[in-house]
Amino acid sequence: MTTETEKITDPMADPSPAKSIGDPGITPLSPSHIQNDTDQVPSGPSFVVVVAIDFGTTSSGYAYAFANEPECIHTMRRWEGGDPGVSNQKTPTTILLTPDRKFHSFGYAARDFYHDLDPSESKHWLYLEKFKMKLHTTANLSIDTDLHAANGKRVKALDIFAYALAFFKEQALKELSDQTGGEFDNNDVRWVITVPAIWKMPAKQFMREAAYKASMVSRETPEQLIIALEPEAASIYCRKLRLHQMVDLGTPATQNGFSPTDNVGSGMTQAKEHVRRNRQSRTFLVENVVGELWSELEEGDRYVVVDCGGGTVDLTVHQIRLPEGHLKELYKASGGPYGSLGIDYEFEKLLCKIFGQDFIDQFKIKRPAAWVDLMIAFESRKRAAAPDRTNPLNINLPFSFIDYYKKFRGHSVEHALRKSNVDFVKWSSQGMLRMSPDAMNSLFKPTIDHIIQHLSELFEKPEVSDIKFLFLVGGFAESPLLQQAVQNMLQGRSRIIIPHDVGLTILKGAVLFGLDPSIIKVRRSPLTYGVGVLNRFVEGKHPADKLLVKDGTRWCTDVFDTFIAADQSVALGEMVKRSYTPAKPSQQVIVIHVYCSEKESAGFISESGVRKCGTLRLDVSGTESAAPRREIQTLMQFGDTEIRAMAVDVATGRTVKASIDFLSH
Repeated sequence: MTTETEKITDPMADPSPAKSIGDPGITPLSPSHIQNDTDQVPSGPSFVVVVAIDFGTTSSGYAYAFANEPECIHTMRRWEGGDPGVSNQKTPTTILLTPDRKFHSFGYAARDFYHDLDPSESKHWLYLEKFKMKLHTTANLSIDTDLHAANGKRVKALDIFAYALAFFKEQALKELSDQTGGEFDNNDVRWVITVPAIWKMPAKQFMREAAYKASMVSRETPEQLIIALEPEAASIYCRKLRLHQMVDLGTPATQNGFSPTDNVGSGMTQAKEHVRRNRQSRTFLVENVVGELWSELEEGDRYVVVDCGGGTVDLTVHQIRLPEGHLKELYKASGGPYGSLGIDYEFEKLLCKIFGQDFIDQFKIKRPAAWVDLMIAFESRKRAAAPDRTNPLNINLPFSFIDYYKKFRGHSVEHALRKSNVDFVKWSSQGMLRMSPDAMNSLFKPTIDHIIQHLSELFEKPEVSDIKFLFLVGGFAESPLLQQAVQNMLQGRSRIIIPHDVGLTILKGAVLFGLDPSIIKVRRSPLTYGVGVLNRFVEGKHPADKLLVKDGTRWCTDVFDTFIAADQSVALGEMVKRSYTPAKPSQQVIVIHVYCSEKESAGFISESGVRKCGTLRLDVSGTESAAPRREIQTLMQFGDTEIRAMAVDVATGRTVKASIDFLSH
């Protein structure tokens, strides 16, 4: 009989996941939920200041507030450089490395320096932009994921993210030192980094790893860094809005002295003026009272936050719990890669159509700085697009584009435009591409259609009925075309509110979140998480191919033991409790594979749609005891923005080092 058992536990005998890792020694003890009193969430060590970093796809920035003056949010100092027609509260998310791969500069400085290099030199420098999307689009993200610089060379994504975070850390600490008149100690800072809510755990963990690498926080004090979800941050800030701090697209009455029946854009223009006047101060007072808008909301009211950024669009549905105005998430975060980058991509496709894909590909590699220039010129025109615009938009073509095209094709850019069948883009005598408003609007269409389709689907969900307000935030929310599309879709079902300084909403909310992370009391799990366990085999209930006989006992392998189901609500501080036993008394480390699925329930880890997404490591070395069976009690927390694990040896009461890793499988 022994040979039979050996054959079954032989890893090659059966490709089934649980058998191939041998018996992981998981005792299927009865699962239980501990409901902590959520208000007792430990706040960790005290800190003097909260600094939030909004690390965006297209632009980034930071803001901070001192713990003893929580109502004063300061946004970062003015940056050097800047573009015409683009407000400079944040800096472009661009980074430049020297030819020997050392950090050189970030933001406008990186862009301007790169731009001024001679083409023969610039091809050796490594320039990166819009690289954040890689974390969302890479399916099997790991510490070793690569990014491509503008010249086509590969660099490690972790290095780039760490350089960027180190840059912000240094800028913020410098500003804080100047403010307080002494060397500001990094240990006194609680850092907050914002990420899209639709990001999966590996991407969130990747950000944390980059922060460790940038020495922003150490692995010993992980609680010094909080990962905040972008739409949640926006939601927290929107609660504080006063009427003069926003544009309400939904009311016919005159508000703030302008009538919303004037076109959508005029409200925004006045709002921008208001912001420009206030911008000199860089300090925002968040009144500690709840905003006026909020006072219209009653217990149980629901609202949606639509965060439209450069890379992603994130939708979150929140419900208010009075008296403190805590928030509860009603439906798991949804959205997708429908940010304003999609418009740039459509513009690139248009250029390929006119000048040929082969030329554009070559031009990007051979004249990367000029390509960046062209996209900057497009950016400022993109911001001028509006539903009621009648006059054409002119885009400056860099001289080297015109020059290189002539060398490449042997005829002029003008000739290409005449010859191409793109009739709504013309060549103007001043050496510009002249686009009709329709041509520009058509570049927006695919991206806006995606957003509207997603919103429509969300509003059909039963959890998403009776939405009182829809907050439109993020840089892309400034687009009148998007505002109009959302208005047309909602048809008055909810009031649309756009905060004035819409690009900074997330940053300011992230500071508020860092000051009080327990403000969001209930979240929804985006995925179903669990582990594979052995259960006693039951004839007729379990499939025969899952039978494993070990020491005369019949086990069913690969059973999916669910920790938490997709879209299940989890309170902050709520724990999922499981007990595990080492298979051998001498075992030093228990490694348990964590599986996840988009589906709400799974029976076996081998089902389609279930994938391995991480590992739970319990370091049981040094806990050997005389007890015949050691029980390691594991507690997992799912109610926060990140998943955490803790474990304890029941017999000795000693803490067992537990960690969940989503990056190295």
